[in-house]
Amino acid sequence: MPITRVPSFDLPNLQPYRTLRRPIDHEKQGIFIAEGEKVVRRLFESDLEILSVLLTEEWLASIRIDLERRKSPPELFVAPKKLVETIVGFHLHQGIMAVGIIPKAYAVEEVLRTSPQPFFLVAVDGLTKAENLGVLVRNCAAFGVQAILVGETSSSPYLRRAVRNSMGTVFKLPVVHLENLAATLRDFNARGIITIAAHPPSTDNLMTLDDVKSCCIIFGSEGEGISQNVLAACTRTVAITMSTGVDSLNVASASAVVLHAIQARRHSLKE
Repeated sequence: MPITRVPSFDLPNLQPYRTLRRPIDHEKQGIFIAEGEKVVRRLFESDLEILSVLLTEEWLASIRIDLERRKSPPELFVAPKKLVETIVGFHLHQGIMAVGIIPKAYAVEEVLRTSPQPFFLVAVDGLTKAENLGVLVRNCAAFGVQAILVGETSSSPYLRRAVRNSMGTVFKLPVVHLENLAATLRDFNARGIITIAAHPPSTDNLMTLDDVKSCCIIFGSEGEGISQNVLAACTRTVAITMSTGVDSLNVASASAVVLHAIQARRHSLKE
């Protein structure tokens, strides 16, 4: 396992760590950044390709065994703590970061072919804030969603802050990038996969939905919700019942409520 001790960040292979504030550039390069112990360890446990790890001497002994288990151990860059502290967000990355290769996106047909029925899918429309997208991915993993479909107006769940807020669960969740979300939803409808828009206002009761055995839940943007063309392609709409004076929740919070309720409803219908 190659180990390079670095006194500065001048090496070309350290470029991704020097440019943490430019996640779009990383996406164009086909790479992503994992930050912090839990996220990095989950990356180690995944099948994704890892290019390098930047860490302090204190972390080296702790993660060496995890890395030696991998078929192709990444290059290790060990730097003094004082140097690593100069990288933005030290209290978040804790002195350990890694660069991975963004995996090839799944195709819709591949997801449907390899996922057990009834399907439980999530799609996002116009969701651009990486932090919210990351939490939504984590919620999907927590409640048994089989894949996340990223609409053409949404950000990538492999942006740095999305990966961090997903706590590395994105490494295990199939991601589909769509060129036309509305068309995909209409195809789902024809296949008998119910498309449910989480979009207030709605008179449908989230807790008593009776057609959720095979479904795709759609979440919209932070400010505008679901776009009209995508909304028109959905077969149902639901909203969370809230106290007077509160008209909506942050999409990260709302997705947890909706997915938990639908997961519980799906389980009850099996009994």
